[in-house]
Amino acid sequence: MLSRVADNLYWFSRYVRRAENMARLVNVCSQLQLDLPRAGRIHWRPLVDTMGAAAEFERLHPGAEAAASEADIVRFLLVAPENPFSLQAAVHHAREILRTIRETLPQDCWLAINDLYLYMDANAERVTVRRYRQGILDRVVDSCLRVSALLSANASRDIGYQFLRLGTAIEQADMTTRIIDAAASGLIQSSSADEGEALQVLPWMSVLQSLAAYQMYRRHMRQRVTVEAALRFLLQNGEFPRSVLFCLQRIESVLPAMPPRESVRESVRECLRVVLDKVAGADTVALALSTPCDFLDQLQIELANLHTSIQESYLRPT
Repeated sequence: MLSRVADNLYWFSRYVRRAENMARLVNVCSQLQLDLPRAGRIHWRPLVDTMGAAAEFERLHPGAEAAASEADIVRFLLVAPENPFSLQAAVHHAREILRTIRETLPQDCWLAINDLYLYMDANAERVTVRRYRQGILDRVVDSCLRVSALLSANASRDIGYQFLRLGTAIEQADMTTRIIDAAASGLIQSSSADEGEALQVLPWMSVLQSLAAYQMYRRHMRQRVTVEAALRFLLQNGEFPRSVLFCLQRIESVLPAMPPRESVRESVRECLRVVLDKVAGADTVALALSTPCDFLDQLQIELANLHTSIQESYLRPT
């Protein structure tokens, strides 16, 4: 397979999964709005910082550190044309990539992505309105899951499919850490320390619900939601498909199917082993008692190193 085609397949799957998880990220706060008592107030700005887009947001909204409204942040994350990290940008990139490789994937994937692109374009201005936002986010998630289902059911299990799996796994691992980071970054502001302690578990319940993980959490953990247990489940559960450990193990299972370039493969395996050891060895009790943000930042750096190794090994022409 040409490295250009492999690169397009890899990034197509990443952008589809990124769009889905951007909708899930914003949905964390949307879920909180439904459950939040009067004692608390949602702070939306951590969502921007979680995506590493603070500098871009400040450029577009100078001086808005404290004054940025919910509508400003939601628009920036979902549909702002100036934001290269937005959900709409991810859908656009996925569509443009698929346009160039339509012959390699089932035709229904093109129809689904094009339909989502047109839907987002038609509803860009409505997404900041709470009345319509949930329906739009649900439509995005459903459309992305439809694409994943079409690929799973209809795509040939050749080397191109392995690059799709590789991109999906690394993007899901990265986005799961960012959604966890959002919950750990202080989404709820309260008027007293006692209220803050009582409200600290709410963001984690919203994260589990937004990742469609709440039922599986209860099944595996068999306890009420706590910060430590939620961290352990989302980071270290080897059976839930959106957990970081599961995604890393999927990457490990894909590597033997990659082109047989042993020295290159070892480089990727080494980077993967570093991330796996970091996740498997994480002390979730200590993280819950302090803050997992620094740990998650380091994890995202290691995932970026893994991506760079994959790109240099398989996706750049030699």
